Amino acid sequence: MISGGQNYVSSAPVFSNDAKRLLVCTGSTVSVFSTATGSRVSSLEGHSGPVTALVVVPDSSTLLSFCWTASVDGTIRHWDFSVPECVKIIDLHFPVFSMVVPSLLSPREENDAKTRPDVFAYVSVQNPNAEANCLSPRCGQIRKCNLTNFHAVSSLILKETERPESLTISPSGKFLGIKDKRKLHIWKVPKVDSDSAVSKKITLHHSKTITVLALHPMERIVAAGDVTGRILIWRGFGAQKFMHSGGLVNGRSTNDEEDKPGVRENDDAESCSTWHWHPSGVRLLSFSSDGAYLYSGGKEGVLVLWQLDTGKKNFLPRIGSPLLYFVDSPDPSLSSISCADNQIHILKMPSMEIIRSISGIKPCLSSQDICEGLCSRAAFDYTSGLVAVQTENYGIQFYSLFANRGLYEVQVCERNHQPVDEVTVVVSLVELSVDGSMMGTVEVKLPEDGVGGLVCLKFWDLDDNKRFSVSTLIYEPHRDAHISAIAFNPTRRMAVSLSYGGDFKIWVCKEEIKQKGQMLQNSGWMCHAVGSYKNKAMRAAAFSADGSVLAVAADNVITLWDPNNNVLVAVVGETLMPITSLGFAGKSYYLVSVCHGSKPQLSVWSMSRLAAFWSYKIQIEAVSFTIDFSYFAVLALLPESNEYAFKGDGIILLFNVTNPTPMASWSVTKAKGGGLAFLKGYPSEQLQSLLAYINGDREYVIFHPHSKEAFELSRIRQDDHVLEETGQFGYTSIYGELPKFDPKRNLTSSISSAASERPWETIFSGSSHMLPPLTKLCSEFLESLLEKKTPTVE
Repeated sequence: MISGGQNYVSSAPVFSNDAKRLLVCTGSTVSVFSTATGSRVSSLEGHSGPVTALVVVPDSSTLLSFCWTASVDGTIRHWDFSVPECVKIIDLHFPVFSMVVPSLLSPREENDAKTRPDVFAYVSVQNPNAEANCLSPRCGQIRKCNLTNFHAVSSLILKETERPESLTISPSGKFLGIKDKRKLHIWKVPKVDSDSAVSKKITLHHSKTITVLALHPMERIVAAGDVTGRILIWRGFGAQKFMHSGGLVNGRSTNDEEDKPGVRENDDAESCSTWHWHPSGVRLLSFSSDGAYLYSGGKEGVLVLWQLDTGKKNFLPRIGSPLLYFVDSPDPSLSSISCADNQIHILKMPSMEIIRSISGIKPCLSSQDICEGLCSRAAFDYTSGLVAVQTENYGIQFYSLFANRGLYEVQVCERNHQPVDEVTVVVSLVELSVDGSMMGTVEVKLPEDGVGGLVCLKFWDLDDNKRFSVSTLIYEPHRDAHISAIAFNPTRRMAVSLSYGGDFKIWVCKEEIKQKGQMLQNSGWMCHAVGSYKNKAMRAAAFSADGSVLAVAADNVITLWDPNNNVLVAVVGETLMPITSLGFAGKSYYLVSVCHGSKPQLSVWSMSRLAAFWSYKIQIEAVSFTIDFSYFAVLALLPESNEYAFKGDGIILLFNVTNPTPMASWSVTKAKGGGLAFLKGYPSEQLQSLLAYINGDREYVIFHPHSKEAFELSRIRQDDHVLEETGQFGYTSIYGELPKFDPKRNLTSSISSAASERPWETIFSGSSHMLPPLTKLCSEFLESLLEKKTPTVE
């Protein structure tokens, strides 16, 4: 079984000590990626719940590869991620939502180097007395636990909050803080920590809700962003409580409000300044490793670099998605930035150039509620095991289900997308042919104030680079009616588009042969025929396995057509509700229909008798058919009363078309908005077909539908290439590798005296102090550019 589609940006990633690996929380596992290639090299598996925190143990020699992880399953685990294996498990019995380990960051004193003091972690957990299905007024707690000699979580509660909050630690390990509505709570970590050691705390206030905070790596400076896009910088926080100065800091009284510009009420800080550039809430704040700069980002998808002393700005624009996390690496030439579109970009510093991206599957559209009924479902490529999903920037992402990585994106609508823009265009349909060589898309321009609106149908062909390019563009193919479905003929270059306006159109791709050169040229798609049935809305269509029959659902009636001659062949009986999905069960003579609404129904129709064969009254979310066999699978939604009994909100049923009794069933979660697809199996493993299930959050699993035992599948297919790691670190990443020193090498320059036919390639090679005089170089260079001709005698 293969699982994938995890969220890569649920929490901040962490670099390994040598910066060659990037550890990413991916659901209940931790995925380890290579920063040189962006490919996954290993994973840490063992947690039963989502991993919420990840801490790499620092090591100056960069040889050790240990980390701590925390999860909502209530455990903290210690890993050696170079193997990888779990070294230690600590069960807190509390769901952990955030964790920091200050002692790993603070330098060890000489006295402590021999004694090795206990390592304490500060965790943000859920109150065990709070009910899981309702928010308690104080649901979150900040506690600490001894990772070295764990017996139980400390009874000392640092703070209670309405919900578990994320902990932020300073790079020096001296301070940690949380945001709590319009307040910041900052603690000073004790030098000698214990279960009963009390940390000193201060509180800073703001007039707006705080969204994120960051602590300076060296000085007592804290930055916070709010919902309005402002950034506040408190300098010298904790001067009274943390520094024991007796009311004097830098020679002046800390109680004098006139000497504390911008500080609200009696906050313990020397000053507070405000910057404002972001138009919406700030989501990302991070200080540079030297503390001279502050990185910020938000919904607009622009990374802003602030100079801390002057407030001057530099920008990395057009990232294309809201920003979530910025992480520095031990290598000063590398950093990472996490985006809301499930991508992690590796940046080359200090130029902030994106050199590599780790692409997860794109999340569901944030505007799905606004465009309900228009947003497309995922489309599958049976042959290559790809899924095509819609993206926020009016594009389609092609994602490899077997390799669990994004391959490329196709821009359906050429528009300047900004994450803060209002939705004006929706890609409402995406459909792939059986062999994956053709694609059809429908984009809808939404009307403004009830005026305007445009429907555009596009046909795409797969080019030599295995990427789709537009072949034909048709505006308003069904007048002003929306397109309800697209279907491709499995045996020839033919497609059908249906509309709610009551008609369907058959399109063919006409190919011509040039007179000269005998080159095959594609002349685009043309309308072959138009059909309708009693002016009823056309909602679903499907071609038979040999492409000779076209089934079209006209509301609640199934009509059968000859697509080549556009002739109505037969009409199959009616259903109680409009039909929303049609499909032939492989090469059999049975047709499957799905109805939604108040009376949902799954029906199987016999084409030989033109009558219903069997049916179920069940709510179907998705259906998939095999190509060569007579069975199909459906994803059914369960009533809320049955969710507990089936351990999920949906169930997958596998049917043989001739038998109403399911062959197999599997309970699933997040079935709403999910999809199903049969995929081509591995020839080497003698698998005829595999079944893929993708849930509403675009997490997926691939399994063998006929295997009763757990079936392990290889993640990498034969056509997936594993990239070799050729990354460089430190000095070599900037200046390149130095030549190897050979003491036996002759130090004298070896200059070849033989004449070259292409002297311009070598004339300027070598060190500058070894080159001949400029006068000689110029004459030689110019002569090399002249074409020499042999004299001819007439």
